[in-house]
Amino acid sequence: MLLKDLLVSTEYVCVRGDTNIKISDIAYDSRKAVKGSLFVCLKGSDFDGHKFVDKALENGARAVIASEVVETNGWPLILVPDTRVALAQISAEFFKKPAFELKTIGITGTKGKTTTSCMIRSILQKAGVKSGLIGTLGIVIDDETIKTVNTTPESYDIQKYLRLMVERGCKCAIIEVSSLGLKQHRADGIIFDYGVFTNFSSDHIGKNEHETMDEYLFCKSLLFKQCKTGFINIDDENCEGVLCGHTCKTETFGFSETADLIAKNEQLVLQNGYLGVKFDLSGKLNLSVFVNIPGKFSVYNALSAIEVCNHFHVSEKAILDGLNDVKVKGRIETLKVPGNYTLLIDYAHNALSMESVLTTLRAYKPNRLITLFGAGGNRPKIRRYEMGEVSGRLSDLSVLTADNSRDEDVLNIIKDIEEGIKKTGGEYIVIPDRREAIKYCIATAQDGDIIVLAGKGHEDYQEIKGVRHHFDEREIVNEILNELY
Repeated sequence: MLLKDLLVSTEYVCVRGDTNIKISDIAYDSRKAVKGSLFVCLKGSDFDGHKFVDKALENGARAVIASEVVETNGWPLILVPDTRVALAQISAEFFKKPAFELKTIGITGTKGKTTTSCMIRSILQKAGVKSGLIGTLGIVIDDETIKTVNTTPESYDIQKYLRLMVERGCKCAIIEVSSLGLKQHRADGIIFDYGVFTNFSSDHIGKNEHETMDEYLFCKSLLFKQCKTGFINIDDENCEGVLCGHTCKTETFGFSETADLIAKNEQLVLQNGYLGVKFDLSGKLNLSVFVNIPGKFSVYNALSAIEVCNHFHVSEKAILDGLNDVKVKGRIETLKVPGNYTLLIDYAHNALSMESVLTTLRAYKPNRLITLFGAGGNRPKIRRYEMGEVSGRLSDLSVLTADNSRDEDVLNIIKDIEEGIKKTGGEYIVIPDRREAIKYCIATAQDGDIIVLAGKGHEDYQEIKGVRHHFDEREIVNEILNELY
Protein backbone atom coordinates (compact mmCIF):
# COMPACT_ATOMS: atom_id res chain seq x y z
CA MET A 1 0.00 0.00 0.00
CA LEU A 2 1.32 3.47 -0.82
CA LEU A 3 2.29 5.74 2.06
CA LYS A 4 0.09 8.54 0.72
CA ASP A 5 -2.93 6.20 0.81
CA LEU A 6 -2.25 5.31 4.44
CA LEU A 7 -2.23 9.01 5.31
CA VAL A 8 -5.60 9.98 3.83
CA SER A 9 -7.24 10.38 7.26
CA THR A 10 -4.19 11.87 9.00
CA GLU A 11 -3.11 15.47 9.55
CA TYR A 12 0.55 15.55 8.50
CA VAL A 13 3.47 17.37 6.93
CA CYS A 14 5.95 15.53 4.70
CA VAL A 15 9.34 16.93 5.77
CA ARG A 16 11.40 14.85 3.37
CA GLY A 17 11.01 12.02 0.90
CA ASP A 18 8.20 10.85 -1.38
CA THR A 19 4.81 9.65 -0.08
CA ASN A 20 4.41 7.49 -3.22
CA ILE A 21 6.69 4.90 -1.62
CA LYS A 22 5.17 1.44 -1.12
CA ILE A 23 4.72 0.27 2.49
CA SER A 24 4.80 -3.45 3.36
CA ASP A 25 3.76 -3.21 7.03
CA ILE A 26 3.58 -0.87 10.04
CA ALA A 27 5.77 -1.14 13.14
CA TYR A 28 5.62 0.80 16.41
CA ASP A 29 8.44 -1.27 17.95
CA SER A 30 11.80 -0.86 16.17
CA ARG A 31 12.59 -4.53 16.81
CA LYS A 32 9.55 -5.53 14.72
CA ALA A 33 10.35 -3.31 11.74
CA VAL A 34 10.77 -5.31 8.52
CA LYS A 35 11.86 -4.55 4.98
CA GLY A 36 9.67 -1.87 3.46
CA SER A 37 7.80 -1.08 6.68
CA LEU A 38 6.63 2.23 8.12
CA PHE A 39 7.98 2.98 11.61
CA VAL A 40 5.79 5.04 13.95
CA CYS A 41 7.58 6.70 16.88
CA LEU A 42 5.44 6.29 19.99
CA LYS A 43 6.22 7.95 23.31
CA GLY A 44 5.54 6.42 26.71
CA SER A 45 6.35 7.28 30.31
CA ASP A 46 9.62 5.34 30.17
CA PHE A 47 10.41 5.05 26.44
CA ASP A 48 10.58 7.22 23.33
CA GLY A 49 10.39 5.66 19.88
CA HIS A 50 12.13 8.68 18.39
CA LYS A 51 15.36 7.37 19.91
CA PHE A 52 15.08 4.08 18.01
CA VAL A 53 14.66 5.32 14.45
CA ASP A 54 18.17 4.15 13.53
CA LYS A 55 17.36 0.63 14.74
CA ALA A 56 14.08 0.58 12.79
CA LEU A 57 15.83 1.70 9.60
CA GLU A 58 18.56 -0.88 10.16
CA ASN A 59 15.83 -3.54 10.34
CA GLY A 60 14.33 -2.43 7.04
CA ALA A 61 11.92 0.45 7.73
CA ARG A 62 11.65 2.76 4.75
CA ALA A 63 9.55 5.62 6.14
CA VAL A 64 9.07 7.22 9.56
CA ILE A 65 6.16 8.96 11.25
CA ALA A 66 7.24 11.18 14.15
CA SER A 67 6.15 14.18 16.20
CA GLU A 68 9.59 15.80 16.04
CA VAL A 69 12.30 16.00 13.40
CA VAL A 70 14.60 12.96 13.37
CA GLU A 71 17.31 11.73 10.99
CA THR A 72 15.97 9.16 8.50
CA ASN A 73 18.96 8.71 6.15
CA GLY A 74 16.97 10.24 3.31
CA TRP A 75 13.88 8.06 3.73
CA PRO A 76 10.47 9.77 4.01
CA LEU A 77 9.79 11.59 7.28
CA ILE A 78 6.19 12.45 8.12
CA LEU A 79 5.52 14.83 11.01
CA VAL A 80 2.17 14.57 12.86
CA PRO A 81 0.77 16.30 15.96
CA ASP A 82 0.28 12.99 17.80
CA THR A 83 1.88 9.72 16.69
CA ARG A 84 -0.61 7.59 18.63
CA VAL A 85 -3.54 9.17 16.80
CA ALA A 86 -1.67 8.70 13.53
CA LEU A 87 -0.92 5.04 14.29
CA ALA A 88 -4.62 4.37 14.84
CA GLN A 89 -5.65 6.15 11.66
CA ILE A 90 -3.05 4.59 9.36
CA SER A 91 -3.59 1.13 10.87
CA ALA A 92 -7.30 1.35 10.06
CA GLU A 93 -6.40 2.27 6.48
CA PHE A 94 -3.74 -0.45 6.21
CA PHE A 95 -6.20 -3.17 7.26
CA LYS A 96 -8.99 -1.66 5.10
CA LYS A 97 -11.16 -0.46 7.98
CA PRO A 98 -12.39 -3.82 9.27
CA ALA A 99 -14.57 -2.19 11.96
CA PHE A 100 -16.97 -1.10 9.21
CA GLU A 101 -17.56 -4.77 8.36
CA LEU A 102 -18.47 -5.70 11.95
CA LYS A 103 -20.88 -4.67 14.65
CA THR A 104 -18.55 -3.24 17.29
CA ILE A 105 -19.13 -3.11 21.04
CA GLY A 106 -16.84 -1.17 23.37
CA ILE A 107 -16.96 -1.75 27.13
CA THR A 108 -15.44 0.57 29.72
CA GLY A 109 -15.58 0.75 33.52
CA THR A 110 -13.41 0.15 36.56
CA LYS A 111 -14.72 -3.36 37.08
CA GLY A 112 -16.75 -5.82 35.06
CA LYS A 113 -15.34 -5.26 31.56
CA THR A 114 -14.13 -8.84 31.12
CA THR A 115 -17.23 -10.45 32.63
CA THR A 116 -19.57 -8.26 30.61
CA SER A 117 -17.70 -8.98 27.37
CA CYS A 118 -17.93 -12.72 28.01
CA MET A 119 -21.65 -12.46 28.81
CA ILE A 120 -22.33 -10.60 25.58
CA ARG A 121 -20.31 -13.10 23.57
CA SER A 122 -22.05 -16.05 25.27
CA ILE A 123 -25.51 -14.69 24.41
CA LEU A 124 -24.59 -13.81 20.84
CA GLN A 125 -22.98 -17.19 20.25
CA LYS A 126 -26.16 -18.88 21.51
CA ALA A 127 -28.08 -16.75 19.00
CA GLY A 128 -25.77 -17.81 16.17
CA VAL A 129 -23.98 -14.46 15.91
CA LYS A 130 -20.32 -15.36 15.60
CA SER A 131 -18.31 -12.93 17.71
CA GLY A 132 -14.69 -12.19 18.49
CA LEU A 133 -13.38 -10.65 21.70
CA ILE A 134 -10.45 -8.35 22.51
CA GLY A 135 -9.60 -7.80 26.16
CA THR A 136 -7.92 -9.00 29.32
CA LEU A 137 -8.25 -12.64 28.29
CA GLY A 138 -6.52 -11.89 24.98
CA ILE A 139 -7.89 -12.12 21.44
CA VAL A 140 -10.62 -14.76 21.39
CA ILE A 141 -11.83 -16.05 18.04
CA ASP A 142 -13.64 -19.39 17.81
CA ASP A 143 -11.86 -21.62 20.34
CA GLU A 144 -8.49 -19.90 19.90
CA THR A 145 -7.07 -17.41 22.40
CA ILE A 146 -4.13 -15.23 21.39
CA LYS A 147 -2.34 -13.71 24.35
CA THR A 148 -1.88 -9.95 24.61
CA VAL A 149 -0.04 -7.68 27.05
CA ASN A 150 -2.66 -4.97 27.60
CA THR A 151 -6.42 -5.13 28.16
CA THR A 152 -6.74 -2.81 25.16
CA PRO A 153 -3.87 -3.55 22.74
CA GLU A 154 -2.16 -0.93 20.59
CA SER A 155 -4.30 0.36 17.73
CA TYR A 156 -2.30 -1.52 15.07
CA ASP A 157 -3.02 -4.82 16.83
CA ILE A 158 -6.69 -4.02 17.31
CA GLN A 159 -7.08 -3.34 13.59
CA LYS A 160 -5.06 -6.42 12.69
CA TYR A 161 -7.26 -8.70 14.79
CA LEU A 162 -10.48 -7.05 13.65
CA ARG A 163 -9.43 -7.94 10.10
CA LEU A 164 -8.73 -11.51 11.24
CA MET A 165 -12.21 -11.67 12.77
CA VAL A 166 -13.75 -10.60 9.46
CA GLU A 167 -11.72 -13.21 7.60
CA ARG A 168 -12.92 -15.91 10.00
CA GLY A 169 -16.56 -15.01 9.55
CA CYS A 170 -17.24 -13.00 12.70
CA LYS A 171 -20.15 -10.60 12.56
CA CYS A 172 -19.40 -8.81 15.82
CA ALA A 173 -16.34 -7.62 17.76
CA ILE A 174 -16.47 -7.02 21.52
CA ILE A 175 -13.63 -4.85 22.82
CA GLU A 176 -12.70 -4.00 26.40
CA VAL A 177 -11.76 -0.34 26.20
CA SER A 178 -9.67 0.64 29.20
CA SER A 179 -9.23 4.23 30.36
CA LEU A 180 -5.56 4.07 29.35
CA GLY A 181 -6.54 2.62 26.00
CA LEU A 182 -8.82 5.62 25.45
CA LYS A 183 -6.23 8.07 26.77
CA GLN A 184 -3.61 6.67 24.40
CA HIS A 185 -5.95 6.59 21.37
CA ARG A 186 -5.67 2.82 20.92
CA ALA A 187 -9.32 2.56 19.89
CA ASP A 188 -9.22 5.58 17.56
CA GLY A 189 -10.33 4.80 14.04
CA ILE A 190 -13.41 2.94 15.32
CA ILE A 191 -16.89 4.39 15.72
CA PHE A 192 -18.43 1.80 18.02
CA ASP A 193 -21.98 0.74 17.31
CA TYR A 194 -22.50 0.29 21.04
CA GLY A 195 -20.65 1.50 24.13
CA VAL A 196 -21.12 0.18 27.68
CA PHE A 197 -20.33 1.84 31.03
CA THR A 198 -20.24 -0.72 33.86
CA ASN A 199 -19.16 1.31 36.93
CA PHE A 200 -16.55 3.71 38.27
CA SER A 201 -14.45 3.59 41.44
CA SER A 202 -11.00 4.55 42.66
CA ASP A 203 -8.26 2.72 40.76
CA HIS A 204 -5.45 3.31 38.26
CA ILE A 205 -4.19 6.48 39.92
CA GLY A 206 -0.42 6.93 39.91
CA LYS A 207 2.66 6.87 37.76
CA ASN A 208 2.08 5.58 34.23
CA GLU A 209 -1.71 5.69 34.75
CA HIS A 210 -3.90 8.70 35.68
CA GLU A 211 -2.89 11.73 37.71
CA THR A 212 -6.33 12.34 39.24
CA MET A 213 -9.77 10.76 39.53
CA ASP A 214 -11.15 13.53 37.34
CA GLU A 215 -8.75 12.60 34.56
CA TYR A 216 -9.60 8.92 35.03
CA LEU A 217 -13.34 9.65 34.69
CA PHE A 218 -12.76 11.93 31.70
CA CYS A 219 -10.89 9.18 29.87
CA LYS A 220 -13.80 6.80 30.50
CA SER A 221 -16.17 9.40 29.07
CA LEU A 222 -14.30 9.45 25.75
CA LEU A 223 -16.00 6.22 24.68
CA PHE A 224 -19.36 7.99 24.61
CA LYS A 225 -18.05 10.52 22.12
CA GLN A 226 -16.99 7.58 19.95
CA CYS A 227 -20.07 5.35 19.82
CA LYS A 228 -23.55 5.50 18.31
CA THR A 229 -25.50 4.16 21.30
CA GLY A 230 -24.32 4.08 24.91
CA PHE A 231 -25.64 1.80 27.66
CA ILE A 232 -25.18 3.34 31.11
CA ASN A 233 -25.36 1.95 34.65
CA ILE A 234 -27.79 4.53 36.03
CA ASP A 235 -27.17 3.42 39.63
CA ASP A 236 -23.51 4.48 39.52
CA GLU A 237 -23.03 7.91 41.08
CA ASN A 238 -20.64 8.84 38.27
CA CYS A 239 -23.04 8.06 35.42
CA GLU A 240 -23.58 11.74 34.66
CA GLY A 241 -19.84 12.42 34.71
CA VAL A 242 -19.12 9.65 32.24
CA LEU A 243 -21.74 11.10 29.90
CA CYS A 244 -20.32 14.61 30.05
CA GLY A 245 -20.06 15.83 26.45
CA HIS A 246 -21.45 12.58 25.01
CA THR A 247 -22.54 12.52 21.38
CA CYS A 248 -24.37 9.17 21.38
CA LYS A 249 -27.91 8.04 22.07
CA THR A 250 -28.22 6.62 25.58
CA GLU A 251 -30.11 3.82 27.28
CA THR A 252 -29.89 2.92 30.96
CA PHE A 253 -29.92 -0.14 33.17
CA GLY A 254 -29.95 -0.76 36.91
CA PHE A 255 -32.17 -1.39 39.93
CA SER A 256 -33.57 2.15 39.70
CA GLU A 257 -37.18 2.40 38.56
CA THR A 258 -36.08 5.15 36.17
CA ALA A 259 -33.84 2.78 34.19
CA ASP A 260 -34.84 1.53 30.76
CA LEU A 261 -34.02 -2.03 31.82
CA ILE A 262 -34.71 -2.75 35.50
CA ALA A 263 -33.53 -5.59 37.75
CA LYS A 264 -35.72 -6.71 40.68
CA ASN A 265 -35.95 -9.49 43.25
CA GLU A 266 -32.25 -10.39 43.30
CA GLN A 267 -31.56 -13.75 44.97
CA LEU A 268 -28.28 -15.53 45.62
CA VAL A 269 -28.16 -19.15 44.43
CA LEU A 270 -25.80 -21.78 45.87
CA GLN A 271 -26.68 -25.39 45.12
CA ASN A 272 -24.93 -28.44 43.71
CA GLY A 273 -21.82 -26.49 42.76
CA TYR A 274 -23.85 -23.69 41.11
CA LEU A 275 -22.80 -20.37 42.58
CA GLY A 276 -24.78 -17.61 40.97
CA VAL A 277 -27.63 -15.16 41.15
CA LYS A 278 -31.24 -14.99 40.03
CA PHE A 279 -33.22 -11.83 39.27
CA ASP A 280 -36.27 -10.58 37.41
CA LEU A 281 -36.33 -8.08 34.56
CA SER A 282 -38.84 -5.36 33.88
CA GLY A 283 -38.97 -2.39 31.54
CA LYS A 284 -37.92 -3.36 28.04
CA LEU A 285 -38.05 -7.08 28.86
CA ASN A 286 -39.89 -9.23 31.38
CA LEU A 287 -37.86 -12.32 32.25
CA SER A 288 -36.50 -14.30 35.17
CA VAL A 289 -32.77 -14.71 34.69
CA PHE A 290 -30.16 -17.03 36.22
CA VAL A 291 -26.53 -15.97 35.95
CA ASN A 292 -23.75 -18.49 36.50
CA ILE A 293 -21.57 -15.91 38.30
CA PRO A 294 -22.21 -14.78 41.89
CA GLY A 295 -22.93 -11.38 43.36
CA LYS A 296 -24.91 -8.20 42.75
CA PHE A 297 -22.26 -6.91 40.35
CA SER A 298 -23.13 -9.89 38.13
CA VAL A 299 -26.66 -8.53 37.88
CA TYR A 300 -25.32 -5.22 36.58
CA ASN A 301 -23.01 -6.95 34.11
CA ALA A 302 -25.88 -9.15 32.92
CA LEU A 303 -28.17 -6.14 32.51
CA SER A 304 -25.65 -4.40 30.27
CA ALA A 305 -25.16 -7.57 28.24
CA ILE A 306 -28.92 -7.96 27.80
CA GLU A 307 -29.27 -4.31 26.72
CA VAL A 308 -26.61 -4.75 24.05
CA CYS A 309 -27.87 -8.10 22.77
CA ASN A 310 -31.45 -6.87 22.65
CA HIS A 311 -30.31 -4.61 19.80
CA PHE A 312 -29.27 -7.74 17.90
CA HIS A 313 -32.87 -8.98 18.24
CA VAL A 314 -31.78 -12.23 19.84
CA SER A 315 -34.34 -14.61 21.29
CA GLU A 316 -35.19 -14.74 24.98
CA LYS A 317 -33.86 -18.29 24.99
CA ALA A 318 -30.45 -17.11 23.76
CA ILE A 319 -30.35 -14.55 26.58
CA LEU A 320 -31.33 -17.07 29.25
CA ASP A 321 -29.04 -19.84 27.99
CA GLY A 322 -26.15 -17.47 27.40
CA LEU A 323 -26.20 -16.09 30.95
CA ASN A 324 -26.92 -19.43 32.60
CA ASP A 325 -23.96 -21.07 30.85
CA VAL A 326 -21.45 -18.20 30.83
CA LYS A 327 -18.01 -18.83 32.27
CA VAL A 328 -15.26 -16.25 32.57
CA LYS A 329 -11.76 -17.60 32.87
CA GLY A 330 -10.23 -16.39 36.11
CA ARG A 331 -13.23 -14.35 37.24
CA ILE A 332 -14.91 -16.18 40.13
CA GLU A 333 -14.40 -19.29 38.03
CA THR A 334 -15.81 -22.42 39.67
CA LEU A 335 -13.82 -25.65 39.40
CA LYS A 336 -15.39 -29.09 39.77
CA VAL A 337 -14.44 -30.90 42.97
CA PRO A 338 -15.67 -34.19 44.44
CA GLY A 339 -16.58 -32.80 47.88
CA ASN A 340 -19.45 -30.68 49.15
CA TYR A 341 -17.51 -27.43 49.01
CA THR A 342 -16.87 -24.74 46.40
CA LEU A 343 -13.46 -24.05 44.84
CA LEU A 344 -12.97 -20.83 42.87
CA ILE A 345 -10.22 -19.13 40.90
CA ASP A 346 -10.24 -15.34 40.76
CA TYR A 347 -7.93 -12.64 39.45
CA ALA A 348 -8.28 -10.43 42.57
CA HIS A 349 -4.77 -9.07 43.03
CA ASN A 350 -5.26 -5.85 44.97
CA ALA A 351 -7.25 -4.72 47.98
CA LEU A 352 -10.12 -3.26 45.96
CA SER A 353 -10.76 -6.37 43.87
CA MET A 354 -10.20 -8.69 46.85
CA GLU A 355 -12.70 -6.79 49.00
CA SER A 356 -15.25 -6.96 46.21
CA VAL A 357 -14.86 -10.72 45.72
CA LEU A 358 -14.76 -11.66 49.39
CA THR A 359 -17.71 -9.45 50.31
CA THR A 360 -19.68 -11.06 47.48
CA LEU A 361 -18.84 -14.56 48.68
CA ARG A 362 -19.53 -13.71 52.34
CA ALA A 363 -23.15 -13.07 51.36
CA TYR A 364 -23.50 -16.77 50.51
CA LYS A 365 -22.91 -17.61 54.19
CA PRO A 366 -20.22 -20.29 53.73
CA ASN A 367 -19.17 -22.62 56.53
CA ARG A 368 -15.70 -21.07 56.12
CA LEU A 369 -14.38 -18.61 53.60
CA ILE A 370 -10.77 -19.53 52.85
CA THR A 371 -8.62 -17.21 50.76
CA LEU A 372 -5.32 -18.33 49.26
CA PHE A 373 -3.21 -15.48 47.92
CA GLY A 374 0.19 -13.85 47.60
CA ALA A 375 1.32 -10.55 46.15
CA GLY A 376 3.39 -9.42 43.21
CA GLY A 377 7.06 -8.63 43.61
CA ASN A 378 8.56 -5.33 42.41
CA ARG A 379 5.28 -3.60 43.27
CA PRO A 380 4.39 -1.08 46.03
CA LYS A 381 4.45 -2.69 49.47
CA ILE A 382 1.30 -0.88 50.53
CA ARG A 383 -0.69 -3.21 48.27
CA ARG A 384 0.50 -6.16 50.34
CA TYR A 385 -0.47 -4.56 53.64
CA GLU A 386 -3.88 -3.65 52.28
CA MET A 387 -4.53 -7.12 50.84
CA GLY A 388 -3.54 -8.65 54.18
CA GLU A 389 -5.97 -6.40 56.04
CA VAL A 390 -8.84 -7.17 53.67
CA SER A 391 -8.34 -10.93 53.78
CA GLY A 392 -7.78 -10.92 57.55
CA ARG A 393 -11.05 -9.06 58.04
CA LEU A 394 -13.23 -11.00 55.58
CA SER A 395 -11.75 -14.53 55.49
CA ASP A 396 -12.08 -17.23 58.12
CA LEU A 397 -8.65 -18.43 57.05
CA SER A 398 -5.99 -16.80 54.89
CA VAL A 399 -3.41 -19.05 53.24
CA LEU A 400 -0.36 -16.95 52.37
CA THR A 401 1.70 -18.17 49.46
CA ALA A 402 3.57 -17.15 46.30
CA ASP A 403 2.27 -15.14 43.39
CA ASN A 404 4.54 -13.52 40.78
CA SER A 405 7.41 -12.78 43.17
CA ARG A 406 9.56 -11.54 40.27
CA ASP A 407 12.93 -10.37 41.63
CA GLU A 408 11.91 -10.46 45.30
CA ASP A 409 12.11 -13.24 47.88
CA VAL A 410 8.64 -14.70 48.36
CA LEU A 411 9.18 -14.90 52.14
CA ASN A 412 9.79 -11.16 52.30
CA ILE A 413 6.59 -10.52 50.38
CA ILE A 414 4.66 -12.78 52.75
CA LYS A 415 6.08 -10.93 55.76
CA ASP A 416 4.64 -7.71 54.36
CA ILE A 417 1.23 -9.35 53.91
CA GLU A 418 1.42 -10.64 57.51
CA GLU A 419 1.77 -7.07 58.79
CA GLY A 420 -1.64 -6.27 57.33
CA ILE A 421 -3.30 -9.44 58.58
CA LYS A 422 -1.98 -9.02 62.11
CA LYS A 423 -3.84 -5.73 62.41
CA THR A 424 -7.12 -7.65 62.08
CA GLY A 425 -6.41 -10.69 64.25
CA GLY A 426 -7.54 -12.90 61.37
CA GLU A 427 -6.41 -16.52 61.28
CA TYR A 428 -3.75 -17.40 58.72
CA ILE A 429 -1.08 -19.91 57.79
CA VAL A 430 2.00 -19.59 55.57
CA ILE A 431 2.75 -22.11 52.80
CA PRO A 432 5.22 -20.44 50.38
CA ASP A 433 4.94 -23.09 47.64
CA ARG A 434 1.70 -22.25 45.81
CA ARG A 435 1.05 -25.81 44.67
CA GLU A 436 1.41 -27.11 48.22
CA ALA A 437 -0.83 -24.32 49.46
CA ILE A 438 -3.55 -25.32 47.00
CA LYS A 439 -3.18 -28.96 48.04
CA TYR A 440 -3.57 -27.99 51.69
CA CYS A 441 -6.81 -26.13 50.96
CA ILE A 442 -8.30 -29.06 49.06
CA ALA A 443 -7.15 -31.69 51.54
CA THR A 444 -8.60 -29.82 54.54
CA ALA A 445 -11.82 -28.57 52.91
CA GLN A 446 -15.00 -29.00 54.94
CA ASP A 447 -18.63 -29.23 53.85
CA GLY A 448 -19.99 -25.82 52.97
CA ASP A 449 -16.58 -24.12 52.60
CA ILE A 450 -15.87 -21.65 49.83
CA ILE A 451 -12.19 -21.61 48.85
CA VAL A 452 -10.81 -18.81 46.69
CA LEU A 453 -7.49 -19.15 44.86
CA ALA A 454 -6.86 -15.44 44.37
CA GLY A 455 -4.37 -13.52 42.27
CA LYS A 456 -3.63 -15.66 39.22
CA GLY A 457 -7.01 -15.77 37.53
CA HIS A 458 -6.56 -16.36 33.80
CA GLU A 459 -2.76 -16.36 34.07
CA ASP A 460 -1.01 -19.65 33.36
CA TYR A 461 2.44 -18.81 34.71
CA GLN A 462 4.45 -17.79 37.76
CA GLU A 463 7.21 -15.24 37.33
CA ILE A 464 10.24 -15.92 39.53
CA LYS A 465 13.60 -14.16 39.20
CA GLY A 466 12.66 -12.81 35.78
CA VAL A 467 11.64 -16.21 34.39
CA ARG A 468 8.06 -17.23 33.66
CA HIS A 469 7.28 -20.82 34.62
CA HIS A 470 4.13 -22.59 33.39
CA PHE A 471 1.59 -22.67 36.21
CA ASP A 472 -2.09 -23.11 35.37
CA GLU A 473 -4.16 -23.53 38.53
CA ARG A 474 -6.79 -25.55 36.69
CA GLU A 475 -4.15 -28.13 35.79
CA ILE A 476 -2.68 -28.00 39.30
CA VAL A 477 -6.09 -28.64 40.89
CA ASN A 478 -6.73 -31.62 38.59
CA GLU A 479 -3.33 -33.08 39.45
CA ILE A 480 -3.98 -32.68 43.18
CA LEU A 481 -7.45 -34.22 42.94
CA ASN A 482 -5.96 -37.22 41.14
CA GLU A 483 -3.40 -37.59 43.93
CA LEU A 484 -5.94 -37.32 46.74
CA TYR A 485 -8.89 -39.26 45.34
